[in-house]
Amino acid sequence: MDNNACEKKMKHLEMVEGIIERMGNNSFQLKGWAVTLVSIIGALSAQGSDRRFFLLSFLPLVAFWLLDSFYLQKERKYRILYKNISIKEESNIDFNMDTRNIVMSGKETSRICYFKCLFSITEVLFYGVIAVAVLVLAFILKVF
Repeated sequence: MDNNACEKKMKHLEMVEGIIERMGNNSFQLKGWAVTLVSIIGALSAQGSDRRFFLLSFLPLVAFWLLDSFYLQKERKYRILYKNISIKEESNIDFNMDTRNIVMSGKETSRICYFKCLFSITEVLFYGVIAVAVLVLAFILKVF
């Protein structure tokens, strides 16, 4: 095996790992922003202003949920690209980072569907729990 070809493959895999890591960091930051904005809106509405203002906390929650699902979808695509690169012959490494033409199985195809990402366990548990908490607080505050 050519040492230079092996180095090219490792470098390509490192590039993809970096992108996967960034997608995970973006997701983490979005979750932090979602909690922060929902908390701020909740605190402002509980301080004597119109309590219906509290329902506005659903806007950033939904927006962050949609955006976070987008990043999850991208992350899953790059994980498949990583797998494809790892089985590729060293002589065929071309440093292509395009995920539109990646080779994947039927199971992988369904996993990268946006709606599968939107309703993945991690997304639903995080954003769904916050949405339920907002609804419960809305009833406690007698917003309805």
